[in-house]
Amino acid sequence: MKIDPALPLELAALFGCAVLTGVGAVVNTARVEPGASVAVVGLGGVGLSAVLGAKVAGARQIVAVDLSDEKLVFARTLGATDTVNAGRPDAVQTIRSLTGGGVEVAFEMAGAVPALELAYGVTARGGTTVTAGLPHPDKRMALAPVTLVAEERTLKGSYIGSAAPLRDVPRYIALFLAGKLPVDALLTHRLTLEEINEGFDRLRDGIGVRQVVLFS
Repeated sequence: MKIDPALPLELAALFGCAVLTGVGAVVNTARVEPGASVAVVGLGGVGLSAVLGAKVAGARQIVAVDLSDEKLVFARTLGATDTVNAGRPDAVQTIRSLTGGGVEVAFEMAGAVPALELAYGVTARGGTTVTAGLPHPDKRMALAPVTLVAEERTLKGSYIGSAAPLRDVPRYIALFLAGKLPVDALLTHRLTLEEINEGFDRLRDGIGVRQVVLFS
């Protein structure tokens, strides 16, 4: 895909998956409106992109949720208004209290059933839970169907942010170049090819957000 030549290639690489999925889940799948309240469960590259997307969409409250306190701190630098550690036994109750009964849209970006259950648990009456995670096909989620009817709830999936790449990639790049979508903050490590194993070690240990190998 042809991109704006003003965009450095190491930043262009970030738009191919995480940004398409995270931002797209917010603006395409959920169509978050200005003034809405949202929660993002799972703060990897996709989840943090969703935080950026929620901010650019004009959400008034963005609750970031993860097991890592370091990622919670980082999420605040990207626009999260509140943070809650998912490991807290009262995480759902805490988020519902912070948001006055739950959020209008909750995003699950961790690819784990407990994360999806948490996201569904913090979604308010009449709200929408969006999942872009991909847990193992054998995993199952317990759900009380009555909540879908009695509370008019919606549970829906988002595949690569409901993306139309020819439309969305240039749009997201334009937002970045305009200073409204700071995707460059997600690039935490630049590597040489000789450092590739160190990059995989960071992936294993959950350190950093996005890493790019530079061939020069």
